[in-house]
Amino acid sequence: MPAASQTIVLTRYWHRLEDGRVQCDVCPRACKLQEGQRGLCFVRGREDDQIKLFSYGRSSGFCVDPVEKKPLNHFLPGTAVLSFGTAGCNLACKFCQNWDMSKSREMDTLADAATPAALAAAAKSLGCASLAFTYNDPVIFMEYAMDVAAAGHELGVNAIAVTAGYMCLEPRLEFYRHMDAANVDLKGFTEEFYWKICGGHLAPVLDTLKYLKQETRVWFEITTLLIPGLNDSDADIESETQWIMENLGADVPLHFSAYHPDYKLRDRPPTPAATLMHARSIALNNGLHYCYTGNVHDRSGSSTWCPGCGGLVIERDWYELGAWNLDDDGHCLNCGTAIPGKFAGKPGHWGRQRMPVRVTPLPRDRV
Repeated sequence: MPAASQTIVLTRYWHRLEDGRVQCDVCPRACKLQEGQRGLCFVRGREDDQIKLFSYGRSSGFCVDPVEKKPLNHFLPGTAVLSFGTAGCNLACKFCQNWDMSKSREMDTLADAATPAALAAAAKSLGCASLAFTYNDPVIFMEYAMDVAAAGHELGVNAIAVTAGYMCLEPRLEFYRHMDAANVDLKGFTEEFYWKICGGHLAPVLDTLKYLKQETRVWFEITTLLIPGLNDSDADIESETQWIMENLGADVPLHFSAYHPDYKLRDRPPTPAATLMHARSIALNNGLHYCYTGNVHDRSGSSTWCPGCGGLVIERDWYELGAWNLDDDGHCLNCGTAIPGKFAGKPGHWGRQRMPVRVTPLPRDRV
């Protein structure tokens, strides 16, 4: 029985099947549930003959991060974001870098509680330009994320989704109406990789990316975590970057990030920096204007360079900003080329710091 302080929310996206089960329609996994069962994500489940969200208002922790850590390099650079997530996930990635939260099946992982209004107020008081739904995928707690986003917007705080993009059409339409920016984790570029390593499929993620580009004004960037021997071949990188160029255009930023051994995939070595730099060169050769390396120290690969004149427009050293050669409207000071993204005059000065915060603590013995 849930504690009195735990809010359980009825959800919209589900339907009853002829065999008596109830199917969740939020993501392509389409979990078909008997009474009392949870979906693979763990936080959505069947109770009283309908699908409910069991993690509304509860988080696995809050932290103020630089926006570049999401990673977003073209969305209010240098600003702080209030980040949080919940337990659970709707994919089953063997290499999950946040598996202690995303794969948790213990509700006491959700140690903090906060209403949407409290989160928005906390972000505002902490000087955060945005709230970020991260650590696990906000698709599975979309009702909570959307309410937090709406509360933030009332106070002038942006909403950022850090997501794998594994979502069905109708909930996708509603979810992204509330988002200002997103980073979509494109985990690889073969169906085999998605199925064997992530327990999902590639096509729905590509559909999300095309939807964001063609039908929304959400600013989005893409991240691919490169794992040695699994998704880092030249053929994979060529296919991915050519697809991005043809379907999304040259101006969508792409981040190649380094993997470290974790969860169920500890037999692979960490990604060499040279692999990321090589992947970046392939992306640039295929016409992408903005490609970045992540989780390694690479000033050149983490900085933004003007596609017009080749000059440095935003210098980055890890998450610390250096030289800033953009005007207040985001144009290169040297040649006037417009750099796509959301810029607000001068950059923020949050830097590399990471600051854990508490919003409203719950007693540890409450479930």
